[in-house]
Amino acid sequence: MSNPSPTYQTAKGFCLTSAFWMIVGTLMGLIGATELVAPDLTKNIGWLVFGRVRPIHINIVLFGFVTPGLLAAAFYYFPRLLKTELYSERLGVVTVVAWNIALVAVVLTLMLGYTQGREYAELIWPIDVAVIVVFLMVFFNFIMTVKQRTEPVLYVSVWYALAAVILTACTYALGNIVWRPSSGALVGIPDAIILWFYGHNVFGLLLTPLSAGVTYYVIPRSVRAPLYSHTLSLLGFWSLIVVYTHIGTHHLLQVPVPTWLKVIAIVDSVAMVIPVMAFLINIWYTAKGRLGEIHADIGAKFVFTGTIMYFFVSIQGSMMSLPDVQRVTHFNNWVVAHAHIGVLGFAGMIALGGLYYILPKVTGRPLYSRLLADIQYWLVLIVSIGFTVVLTIAGLIQGNGWLNGETVYRILPQIHPYYVTRASLGLILVIGAALGFYNIVRTLFVRSGEAVT
Repeated sequence: MSNPSPTYQTAKGFCLTSAFWMIVGTLMGLIGATELVAPDLTKNIGWLVFGRVRPIHINIVLFGFVTPGLLAAAFYYFPRLLKTELYSERLGVVTVVAWNIALVAVVLTLMLGYTQGREYAELIWPIDVAVIVVFLMVFFNFIMTVKQRTEPVLYVSVWYALAAVILTACTYALGNIVWRPSSGALVGIPDAIILWFYGHNVFGLLLTPLSAGVTYYVIPRSVRAPLYSHTLSLLGFWSLIVVYTHIGTHHLLQVPVPTWLKVIAIVDSVAMVIPVMAFLINIWYTAKGRLGEIHADIGAKFVFTGTIMYFFVSIQGSMMSLPDVQRVTHFNNWVVAHAHIGVLGFAGMIALGGLYYILPKVTGRPLYSRLLADIQYWLVLIVSIGFTVVLTIAGLIQGNGWLNGETVYRILPQIHPYYVTRASLGLILVIGAALGFYNIVRTLFVRSGEAVT
């Protein structure tokens, strides 16, 4: 690299951002889960009612924990893959600060009840504009780094990261109807279509490509082997961009959306097997026979586990798009289980893996505690699997009961034990987040330990 001693201030800033907001996001999830068990627990505390806590939990986990964790790794591997300095560390630090200001605004406004009232798109217009601006700042820093590169070949991780930030800026603007500040919404069916175009693409065009980019960097480096197939990686990239973009309407099969749009959503949901398996085959064949190296590297262990979760969440997602399956699985906790294994089990695991992989490299010191990182790994893994099993069972109880004519109030006592279990798992996850934050802060700021080459 042209800079013999890069500071990686942006990567460090996003590491700290992700670790801190993971605590906030999981704590809000715990509060929400507890309210489903004991609704009177926060009685008369307006800013902690379920309708305010739930969107805070969702938005903070998405934009506070997972996305900054993945961006931290991207700001580390971009200069290394492109063999140049990051275009502007100063711009990167400003982006980190602006990102955190926006997150504070998210929490305060939603607690105060300022919301657009649209799932995944609750944030009010000024914050929407801020989110778009910070994504454009990240993209500008990335693309200018690409422009000044000395490495002629663009490795696939660079492709994924660039696509994620610019496509998210575009889909966020569309999905949040930023050209209508007064309402932030359209009317009727068109609004539902646009909303789910955005809602699903937050995962498919932000978390998924960023996670794939981190995985494509960490796994080959940790096992000290070349990527199995560069061609397969590009097949996975382009098929993801083409196929994933149109599947959001599979959330609207029960409403009067045009049939042709539903058909496209279902077909593309099933066709997701192409980018998913192209990615997984490439990674798993790269790691074939080298699982010992992955186990020895805590970051790689998180990341590789995330790829296994990706397999399960993707197969489940394709199944859920089928109308006969949706009659039982939609509008209940099955979908919540699907969301948790995707965001926490897949993208969250890989975000944490990216953090733990780059921390010794950006600080020049060993990780403060491998033991704490291992404990967090097992806590997150147990909770991810637990959420999936518990909420899937609860969802099947709800879906089958409603299909057979049962009323909501007769189903609630049946799923109460599963809600208690979910809240207990949420407490474990908050503890894991706190351990991770402590470990990351000590690694970043404690000046002890031998240097890492």
